[in-house]
Amino acid sequence: MSDQTIPFRLFHLSVLRTARLSPSLLRVTFGGYGQDGLAGFASGGRDQSLSLFLPHPGQDAPVLPPESDPDWFTSYRTADPGTRAVMRSYTVRAQRPGAGEVDVDFALHPDGGPACRWAEGAAPGDRVAVLGPAVAENTGVRFRPAEDTDHVVIWADETALPAASAALEWLPAGTPAKVWITVEDPKDAVAPDTAADAEFTWLVRSEGAQDPVAAIGAAELPAGTPYVWLAGEASSVRALRRHFVNERGFDRRRVTFTGYWRQGLSEDGLRESPEEHEVS
Repeated sequence: MSDQTIPFRLFHLSVLRTARLSPSLLRVTFGGYGQDGLAGFASGGRDQSLSLFLPHPGQDAPVLPPESDPDWFTSYRTADPGTRAVMRSYTVRAQRPGAGEVDVDFALHPDGGPACRWAEGAAPGDRVAVLGPAVAENTGVRFRPAEDTDHVVIWADETALPAASAALEWLPAGTPAKVWITVEDPKDAVAPDTAADAEFTWLVRSEGAQDPVAAIGAAELPAGTPYVWLAGEASSVRALRRHFVNERGFDRRRVTFTGYWRQGLSEDGLRESPEEHEVS
């Protein structure tokens, strides 16, 4: 693989176990596969992202170009999509280096795509690959409140709940945080174990919850210097970003926003819309 992947590199993993966390969330715990396994994997925590490569049904392992290929990613992108591994972006929910384990949480939907279907059928021994962090300080970590931040504001839907949860667990004890999470089922309202002074509002679709822009727009926020992190469905992310920057007058440099998915569009299509991934 070429130097363009540094500080990321390919790791080969296999499923150790799975656990259903809620109606819409499934945790898959991976361990290393092969001689190197997870050696060198270095999550930066918070909303650390990785690229997950999955096999198609009937394949024993994801089909990828040789790692010695100097133009590895181009070779991957130009390979037959019906054969090459399925690539999707996910969050490192947790890493336990001592145990050699990494958790990835999957949001499940009745009409979910290939990653959702793979996760629902995942069993111990199933093989995947990830383009993951080889150093903890890397661009896959976007949750970066400035040192002078007085309070944090978060919105996420269930697809970004693992990232929001990991970020909240990272925050220093006592950090004021106002958190809105949109979920489908009330049983999906699983709050993380955080030492931050976090106030949660769960917007449950099946109970007729408000649109997040309406809910957050009506809320009173603390005084002082904010940091805002928004992630989930792309149109909601964009609308909320406009609210904070245009209506509340927040400094756009203090608003991180990432479209994880877009209604009616695959992740491959979303990747072709770079404005959905802007983070500052």
